[in-house]
Amino acid sequence: MRNLILIGMLGLFLLAVNSVFVVRAGERAVLLQFGAVKRADFEPGLHFKWPGIQSVRKFERRILTLNRDPQRYLTSEKKDVLVDFYVKWKINDVSKFWTASSGEETLAESRLENTARDVLGREIIAMELKEVVADQRSSLMDAMRVTLNKTVGELGIEVVDVRVMSIALPDEVSQKVFDRMSTERERVANDLRSKGIEASEQIRATADQQVQVEVAVAERDAQQIRGQGDAEAAAIYAAAYQRDPEFYGFYRSLEAYRSAFANNDSVLVLDPKSEFFQYFGEAGKR
Repeated sequence: MRNLILIGMLGLFLLAVNSVFVVRAGERAVLLQFGAVKRADFEPGLHFKWPGIQSVRKFERRILTLNRDPQRYLTSEKKDVLVDFYVKWKINDVSKFWTASSGEETLAESRLENTARDVLGREIIAMELKEVVADQRSSLMDAMRVTLNKTVGELGIEVVDVRVMSIALPDEVSQKVFDRMSTERERVANDLRSKGIEASEQIRATADQQVQVEVAVAERDAQQIRGQGDAEAAAIYAAAYQRDPEFYGFYRSLEAYRSAFANNDSVLVLDPKSEFFQYFGEAGKR
């Protein structure tokens, strides 16, 4: 009798244990009865079920992340781009989620991934490359999120956010783009260089012309000043000669002697009675 009582108490304990379940704050739960959804609106806490008849499946309430390797897409100009993106999603209707995917998160992620890639491909092929990589990226992400929520709503999930992490060109395309940019930059550089040479030649020609004009003007002014000086000097000489011709002749002879005998080794072969020596010796007494 004691053993039967113990067995009965153990059975009641197991029955009680299998009759309760706990839903935590980070979980969603669905109550199944013979495989069909009986209830899916459980709040966090302790709940009851019929053991052996009903079962409970639990899923993440938190936001999940779908992140895969970058994939290649075509723009409207038929240019290849590699797009790396991720999707933030969560289960918002656990009943639909169970019905659509039998509770398999991997299956739901696979369908979400395929749908996201299709939507992204349709969005990118309608845009040019500069729109994809520049200011249109935010609008691209918003359009993807809206379209995805319309498409995957039947899975019982909600797309919270879509983010494009990077948009790059494939290696072979990058090299072609780099070569084209290099050629274009070289063409621009050559054009600027030729314009610079042309401008420098014009500046140099203008400067040479201005130099010639300035030199000619200066030469003209110098000739005028020199002529004026020579005229004034001649007038002074003439005035001095008229005042005392004998002294002027003597002064000019002294200047000639100074020039002729400037060097100690100067040698002159002249007639002593020539006019050059009229102020020397006996010739100077006449």
